[in-house]
Amino acid sequence: MLAALWAESRPADPPARVWRDWALVAVLVASSFVEMLLREDKAWAPLVVSVSLVVAACLLWRRTSPLAAVAVAFGALLAFDIARIVAVDATGLQSIAGVLVLPYALLRWGAGREAALGLGIILVWLPVTFIATPASPAEWVAGYGFFLFSAALGAAVRYSTSSRVREIEQVRLRQRNELARELHDTVGHRVSAIAVQAQAGRALSAADPERALATLITIEEEASRTLKELRALVGVLRDGTDADVAPRRGVADIERLARPGGEVLGVRVQVSNDVEAVDSAVSTALYLIAAEAVTNATRHASGATHVTIDVTASRGQVRLRVHDDGEARRASPTPAGYGLRGMAERASLLGGTFQAGPEPDGGWSVDASLPLTVRAS
Repeated sequence: MLAALWAESRPADPPARVWRDWALVAVLVASSFVEMLLREDKAWAPLVVSVSLVVAACLLWRRTSPLAAVAVAFGALLAFDIARIVAVDATGLQSIAGVLVLPYALLRWGAGREAALGLGIILVWLPVTFIATPASPAEWVAGYGFFLFSAALGAAVRYSTSSRVREIEQVRLRQRNELARELHDTVGHRVSAIAVQAQAGRALSAADPERALATLITIEEEASRTLKELRALVGVLRDGTDADVAPRRGVADIERLARPGGEVLGVRVQVSNDVEAVDSAVSTALYLIAAEAVTNATRHASGATHVTIDVTASRGQVRLRVHDDGEARRASPTPAGYGLRGMAERASLLGGTFQAGPEPDGGWSVDASLPLTVRAS
């Protein structure tokens, strides 16, 4: 357990430095100078202000270099407190309270070993500062509590974000496996038909001599070999599940989602005739997105009376729109199965786009746009 925590890597893609970071540093720097000017005791002013400026500057690198920021900031405070114990009669400025941000950043953005080393630096500094500024036991407990709470909060946010990332990756993996299965079913069915036709051609090629027979044999062997390799490859993508060449549902099945209103939410379906020529993978994706969107509306559309499904094609794209007339929802629903993430990933895998959200006039809409044909990469 400890070895795994020590070896844990940094979270990917830490946020870039933005204006809020500069604003925070500017506030701390300005408050340092203002506080120093308002002090009656200005002895050791350059040293005191310098320590505050170092702490403020380290906040700019708290995400990209969390251990270095902690080491420099708390190192400066440690040296200052040791100097206070030995010879310097001065107290720090209130602006050094900005160091409370660093334990959070350390646990949020640092690697496992960086977090351990950084916490070690902080725990070494804390008793030294309490020696430099004598404090009661309650103040000791409060001081440790503030810094440990900051670190714990960073760890909690990191764990929550990591869990969400893993969840999204699992959705993507399931969608890729599902898409692979659909591609296998479609292509496998077609290649099987090619093999059957080649066998029939071979049996009926009495009128065509050796050349036709050799061609048919080649077609049969190639089709069989392709089917075998395809099953092996997709079988790996599908985690070893058995192949199934049964046809998958598609655009034609969307009309089966229609139902009259009443006790159950009514569904109206309108499918244009020019979408029948879409690729099988696209057709299946359209059906699954439509079915998932209707399920979400049935479960989560408060006050809805009906859902409309429109499928149209134009300029090489097929568009699916599912809209309910329920009350506008500020946040996305919590769908069953793959949910909105799965629908978005399915559309992305096929080179399309996906959007879902509330409408200004009420209700919730799901819009997916996919190419009529999937281009080979």
